[in-house]
Amino acid sequence: MRAFVVVLDSVGIGAAPDAAEYGDAGSNTLAHTAAAVGGLSVPTLQAFGLGNIPAITGGDPILGVPPSATPLAGFGAMQEVSTGKDTTTGHWEIAGLHLEQGLHVFPAGPPSFPAELISTLESHTHRKVIGNKAASGTAIIEELGEEQMQTGAWIAYTSADSVFQIAAHEEVIPLEELYEACRLVRKQCNALAVGRVIARPYLGEPGSFARTENRRDFSYPLPEPSILSLLSETGVDVISVGKLDDIFPDSGITESYHVENNPDAAAAVLSLAKRPPTTQGAFVFANLIDFDMLYGHRRDPEGYAKALESTDRFLNELRALLRDDDLLVITADHGNDPTFTGTDHTREYVPLLAYCPKFAGTSLGIRMGFFDIAQTLTDWFRLENLSRGKSFYSCNGFVGVS
Repeated sequence: MRAFVVVLDSVGIGAAPDAAEYGDAGSNTLAHTAAAVGGLSVPTLQAFGLGNIPAITGGDPILGVPPSATPLAGFGAMQEVSTGKDTTTGHWEIAGLHLEQGLHVFPAGPPSFPAELISTLESHTHRKVIGNKAASGTAIIEELGEEQMQTGAWIAYTSADSVFQIAAHEEVIPLEELYEACRLVRKQCNALAVGRVIARPYLGEPGSFARTENRRDFSYPLPEPSILSLLSETGVDVISVGKLDDIFPDSGITESYHVENNPDAAAAVLSLAKRPPTTQGAFVFANLIDFDMLYGHRRDPEGYAKALESTDRFLNELRALLRDDDLLVITADHGNDPTFTGTDHTREYVPLLAYCPKFAGTSLGIRMGFFDIAQTLTDWFRLENLSRGKSFYSCNGFVGVS
């Protein structure tokens, strides 16, 4: 028995009811991306029932992805209940947590960061800090990269998310020194409940800088055990793909494929799907990051659309490898509408597609809380239920919201 949860990072499906509180009223990652390119070609997602979801939420249709008369998967949408719209909050809620207070967000600045935090970083590393404000990652490297190369300083910046980010040229500051600086800041940020400290290495020359795939995320400790820990404790193999080993530190992950792009993540999932069955079962938790990192934040709907179509081909390959007792869940952690104002995440519903070869598709409705996925996994692996969430699985198939 296996379960695959594939998170299409930032692939939202329409503004959530509380989107206006986040400045995101009118956002719709999927519908606006499709409209911007004249329609999407995602036949696998369409067959699963992706085009059926807008009728549930009352959102705009997805051009090129009409409703399926006989969807193969359970289809619905999930509304986040935690405070926030970032990677950590979304993934933790998928795994069964609820962050009522939300993680700490630094002000736009400058300065963005407390003086004591900057002083500690400078005194312990003997390097100055430049930046110290909210900024686009690519923009601040273009702005300060040359100075960073000349002085050996740290470029520190934040965003609308709960993050402290440190950028450094790999040929000026070795990667391990960058990671060690992030570990230092991580310890200092725990008292502030900051979601992530992110290492952002880059290469190149002024005018042609490019971030590398040696990014690392240093996450705030989970405030309570997640579904990953529960599954691991009961003997299920817990395998992460993408950046999830960083997002879920000390969470019982038994095997990790740390990759920083969609093609490598897809290849890892396909390789895992080809493995012979084990008696204890396996949970594969994968994140496909390119939608968010390369196209959402950079407001590139064309690139976003191409990534969706490439991922659709991957999902078709994965579907062919699934056994009758396998579960595949496709979802997202937040939105990042590439046609929207600004460069930050958008507070949206996320799609929910649940596929098992032996079950017929049905409407799963709107789920209040991403943690319905975690609760479903407890039923799938026949474990004791969690304290929150409603499962959409029964022994007879998928069920909607009662």
